[in-house]
Amino acid sequence: MFVKVTKSGPRRYVKLVESYRDEAGKSRQRVIATLGRLEAVTAGESSALINGLLRVSGQPTHEEGTGETDFAPARSVGDTWLLTSLWKELGLDDAFRRVLRTKRQFDAERLLRIMVFNRLCDPESKLGVLRWLEDVLVPDVDTTSISHQHLLRTMDTLSDCSEALNDVLAHQLKPLIDQELSIVFYDLTTIRAEGGTSLDGDVRHYGPSKEGGTARQFMLGVVQTAEGLPIHHEVFDGNVAETRTLLPTIKTVVKRFNVRRVVLVADRGLLSLDNLAALSAVRIEDRPLEFILTVPGRRYGEFDDLLKAFHQTHCQDANREAYGEMAWQDHRLIVAHRPEVAKVQTAARDQKIEALQADARQWFEKLDNQDAGRRYRGRQLSDAGVTARFYKAVSDAHLGHILKVDLTAETFNYVLDQRALDRARMLDGKLLLVTNMADHDPQEIVERYRALADIERGFRVLKSDIEIAPVYHRLPDRIRAHALICFLALVLYRVLRLRLKASDHPLSPTRALEIARKIQFHQVTLHRRETASGLTKLKPEQRDLFEAIGLPAPTASRL
Repeated sequence: MFVKVTKSGPRRYVKLVESYRDEAGKSRQRVIATLGRLEAVTAGESSALINGLLRVSGQPTHEEGTGETDFAPARSVGDTWLLTSLWKELGLDDAFRRVLRTKRQFDAERLLRIMVFNRLCDPESKLGVLRWLEDVLVPDVDTTSISHQHLLRTMDTLSDCSEALNDVLAHQLKPLIDQELSIVFYDLTTIRAEGGTSLDGDVRHYGPSKEGGTARQFMLGVVQTAEGLPIHHEVFDGNVAETRTLLPTIKTVVKRFNVRRVVLVADRGLLSLDNLAALSAVRIEDRPLEFILTVPGRRYGEFDDLLKAFHQTHCQDANREAYGEMAWQDHRLIVAHRPEVAKVQTAARDQKIEALQADARQWFEKLDNQDAGRRYRGRQLSDAGVTARFYKAVSDAHLGHILKVDLTAETFNYVLDQRALDRARMLDGKLLLVTNMADHDPQEIVERYRALADIERGFRVLKSDIEIAPVYHRLPDRIRAHALICFLALVLYRVLRLRLKASDHPLSPTRALEIARKIQFHQVTLHRRETASGLTKLKPEQRDLFEAIGLPAPTASRL
């Protein structure tokens, strides 16, 4: 059915015409209605009829829609497009779908993808994820039917398939790992958890927090390569000793990645004689597991005699770093001395000692004057009170081994232990490492250890950008699922960081995602029908970003 204009003499008429086929099959036309003269229709006399037809067809009438264009709210897509491309390039979509597809009626892999992307784009609770989806477009994912229960059931699925998921993740990451010599870094942090209930198998326990104080928490261990790529994580009870987490974690990594050689680098909290014996017993293809462990500062006193000769011989030049090694417990004890660090540490300690001694001199003077009969405003000082205040100040400054307060004396008294002060100054600027590596000199071993700072930055990313804590889940399996989601987000973050670094791009992953997020998807509707959709025009910095990381820039046709 269509509109046709016909002529009759000097006049033109608007008619509603229908096409049909006669009995012989030939195409014919017949007039359904004459709408009137063309001049009257264009002048608006037939608007009632036209508006009626529009209204019956469900379209806005002339009065309702003439000249009106509706713009749907813009939805950000650049950051999710970037992460989706990275997710697929790593092969995580197919690998995870093979594990998850038989477990639920819904697509758990795509829901996992959404929760991982949310941790990097705008960390929210699982209910917050639904609010986030209102303003974003995730490629290849229909977000209209996603519910809160879908997200929770996906987390339950992750817990059921955790071993298989970690296996396929390891398989996908293997091409990025050096199989000849793999330096792995291990560190542990505490993740604060909320809630007061207790459950069977609960991983939330009260323990000393890395942020200070005591908190209800669980422990998260992360293993990372020398290039900064996270490859494994473990969730432990919140009150477990750090030394008990190391051996089972490293055995899992060796088995899962099947590397030929592993050099474990770990922080000072994991050094113990038990760990040394257990690590020395671990073998990889008939060769021992190699390790570099830091000696805790509280144990430096055990090495006084060994360090004195090194300090007197190698540490007198204030402009040159010094490296050396000694034998200890059948292992190599590596020593590094940085004079600029030693100068800063010594000056800071001396300043604290001088401030404390100045306070002590004032208290001594005031106590003596009081004994001589002089009066001061306020309460009088007592020797016991001054002793307690000074002892607390010394303890807060961590100088009790140097400024020794006599708590048993009747009068306020303390002594400065010059021998302890000289020993502390000798240890300033020094790093002590225990290792069984035989084919690296001390300086190379120290440089490998200093890369451990990178995994500590990874924990800061987990706690700041990804916002892994605080955790409000109470079920142990969902806590582990939450940790897995955040770990996968950290993997994407670090892969993006490696690509930016490889191309000498100055942006951080967080800033890169912020720039990509400004790419938005727009829909334009005219007369209640979608007539056009597209993306904001990419800026040069956005094009440079996608080129630097080797991923295709988003386009309307690709979406």
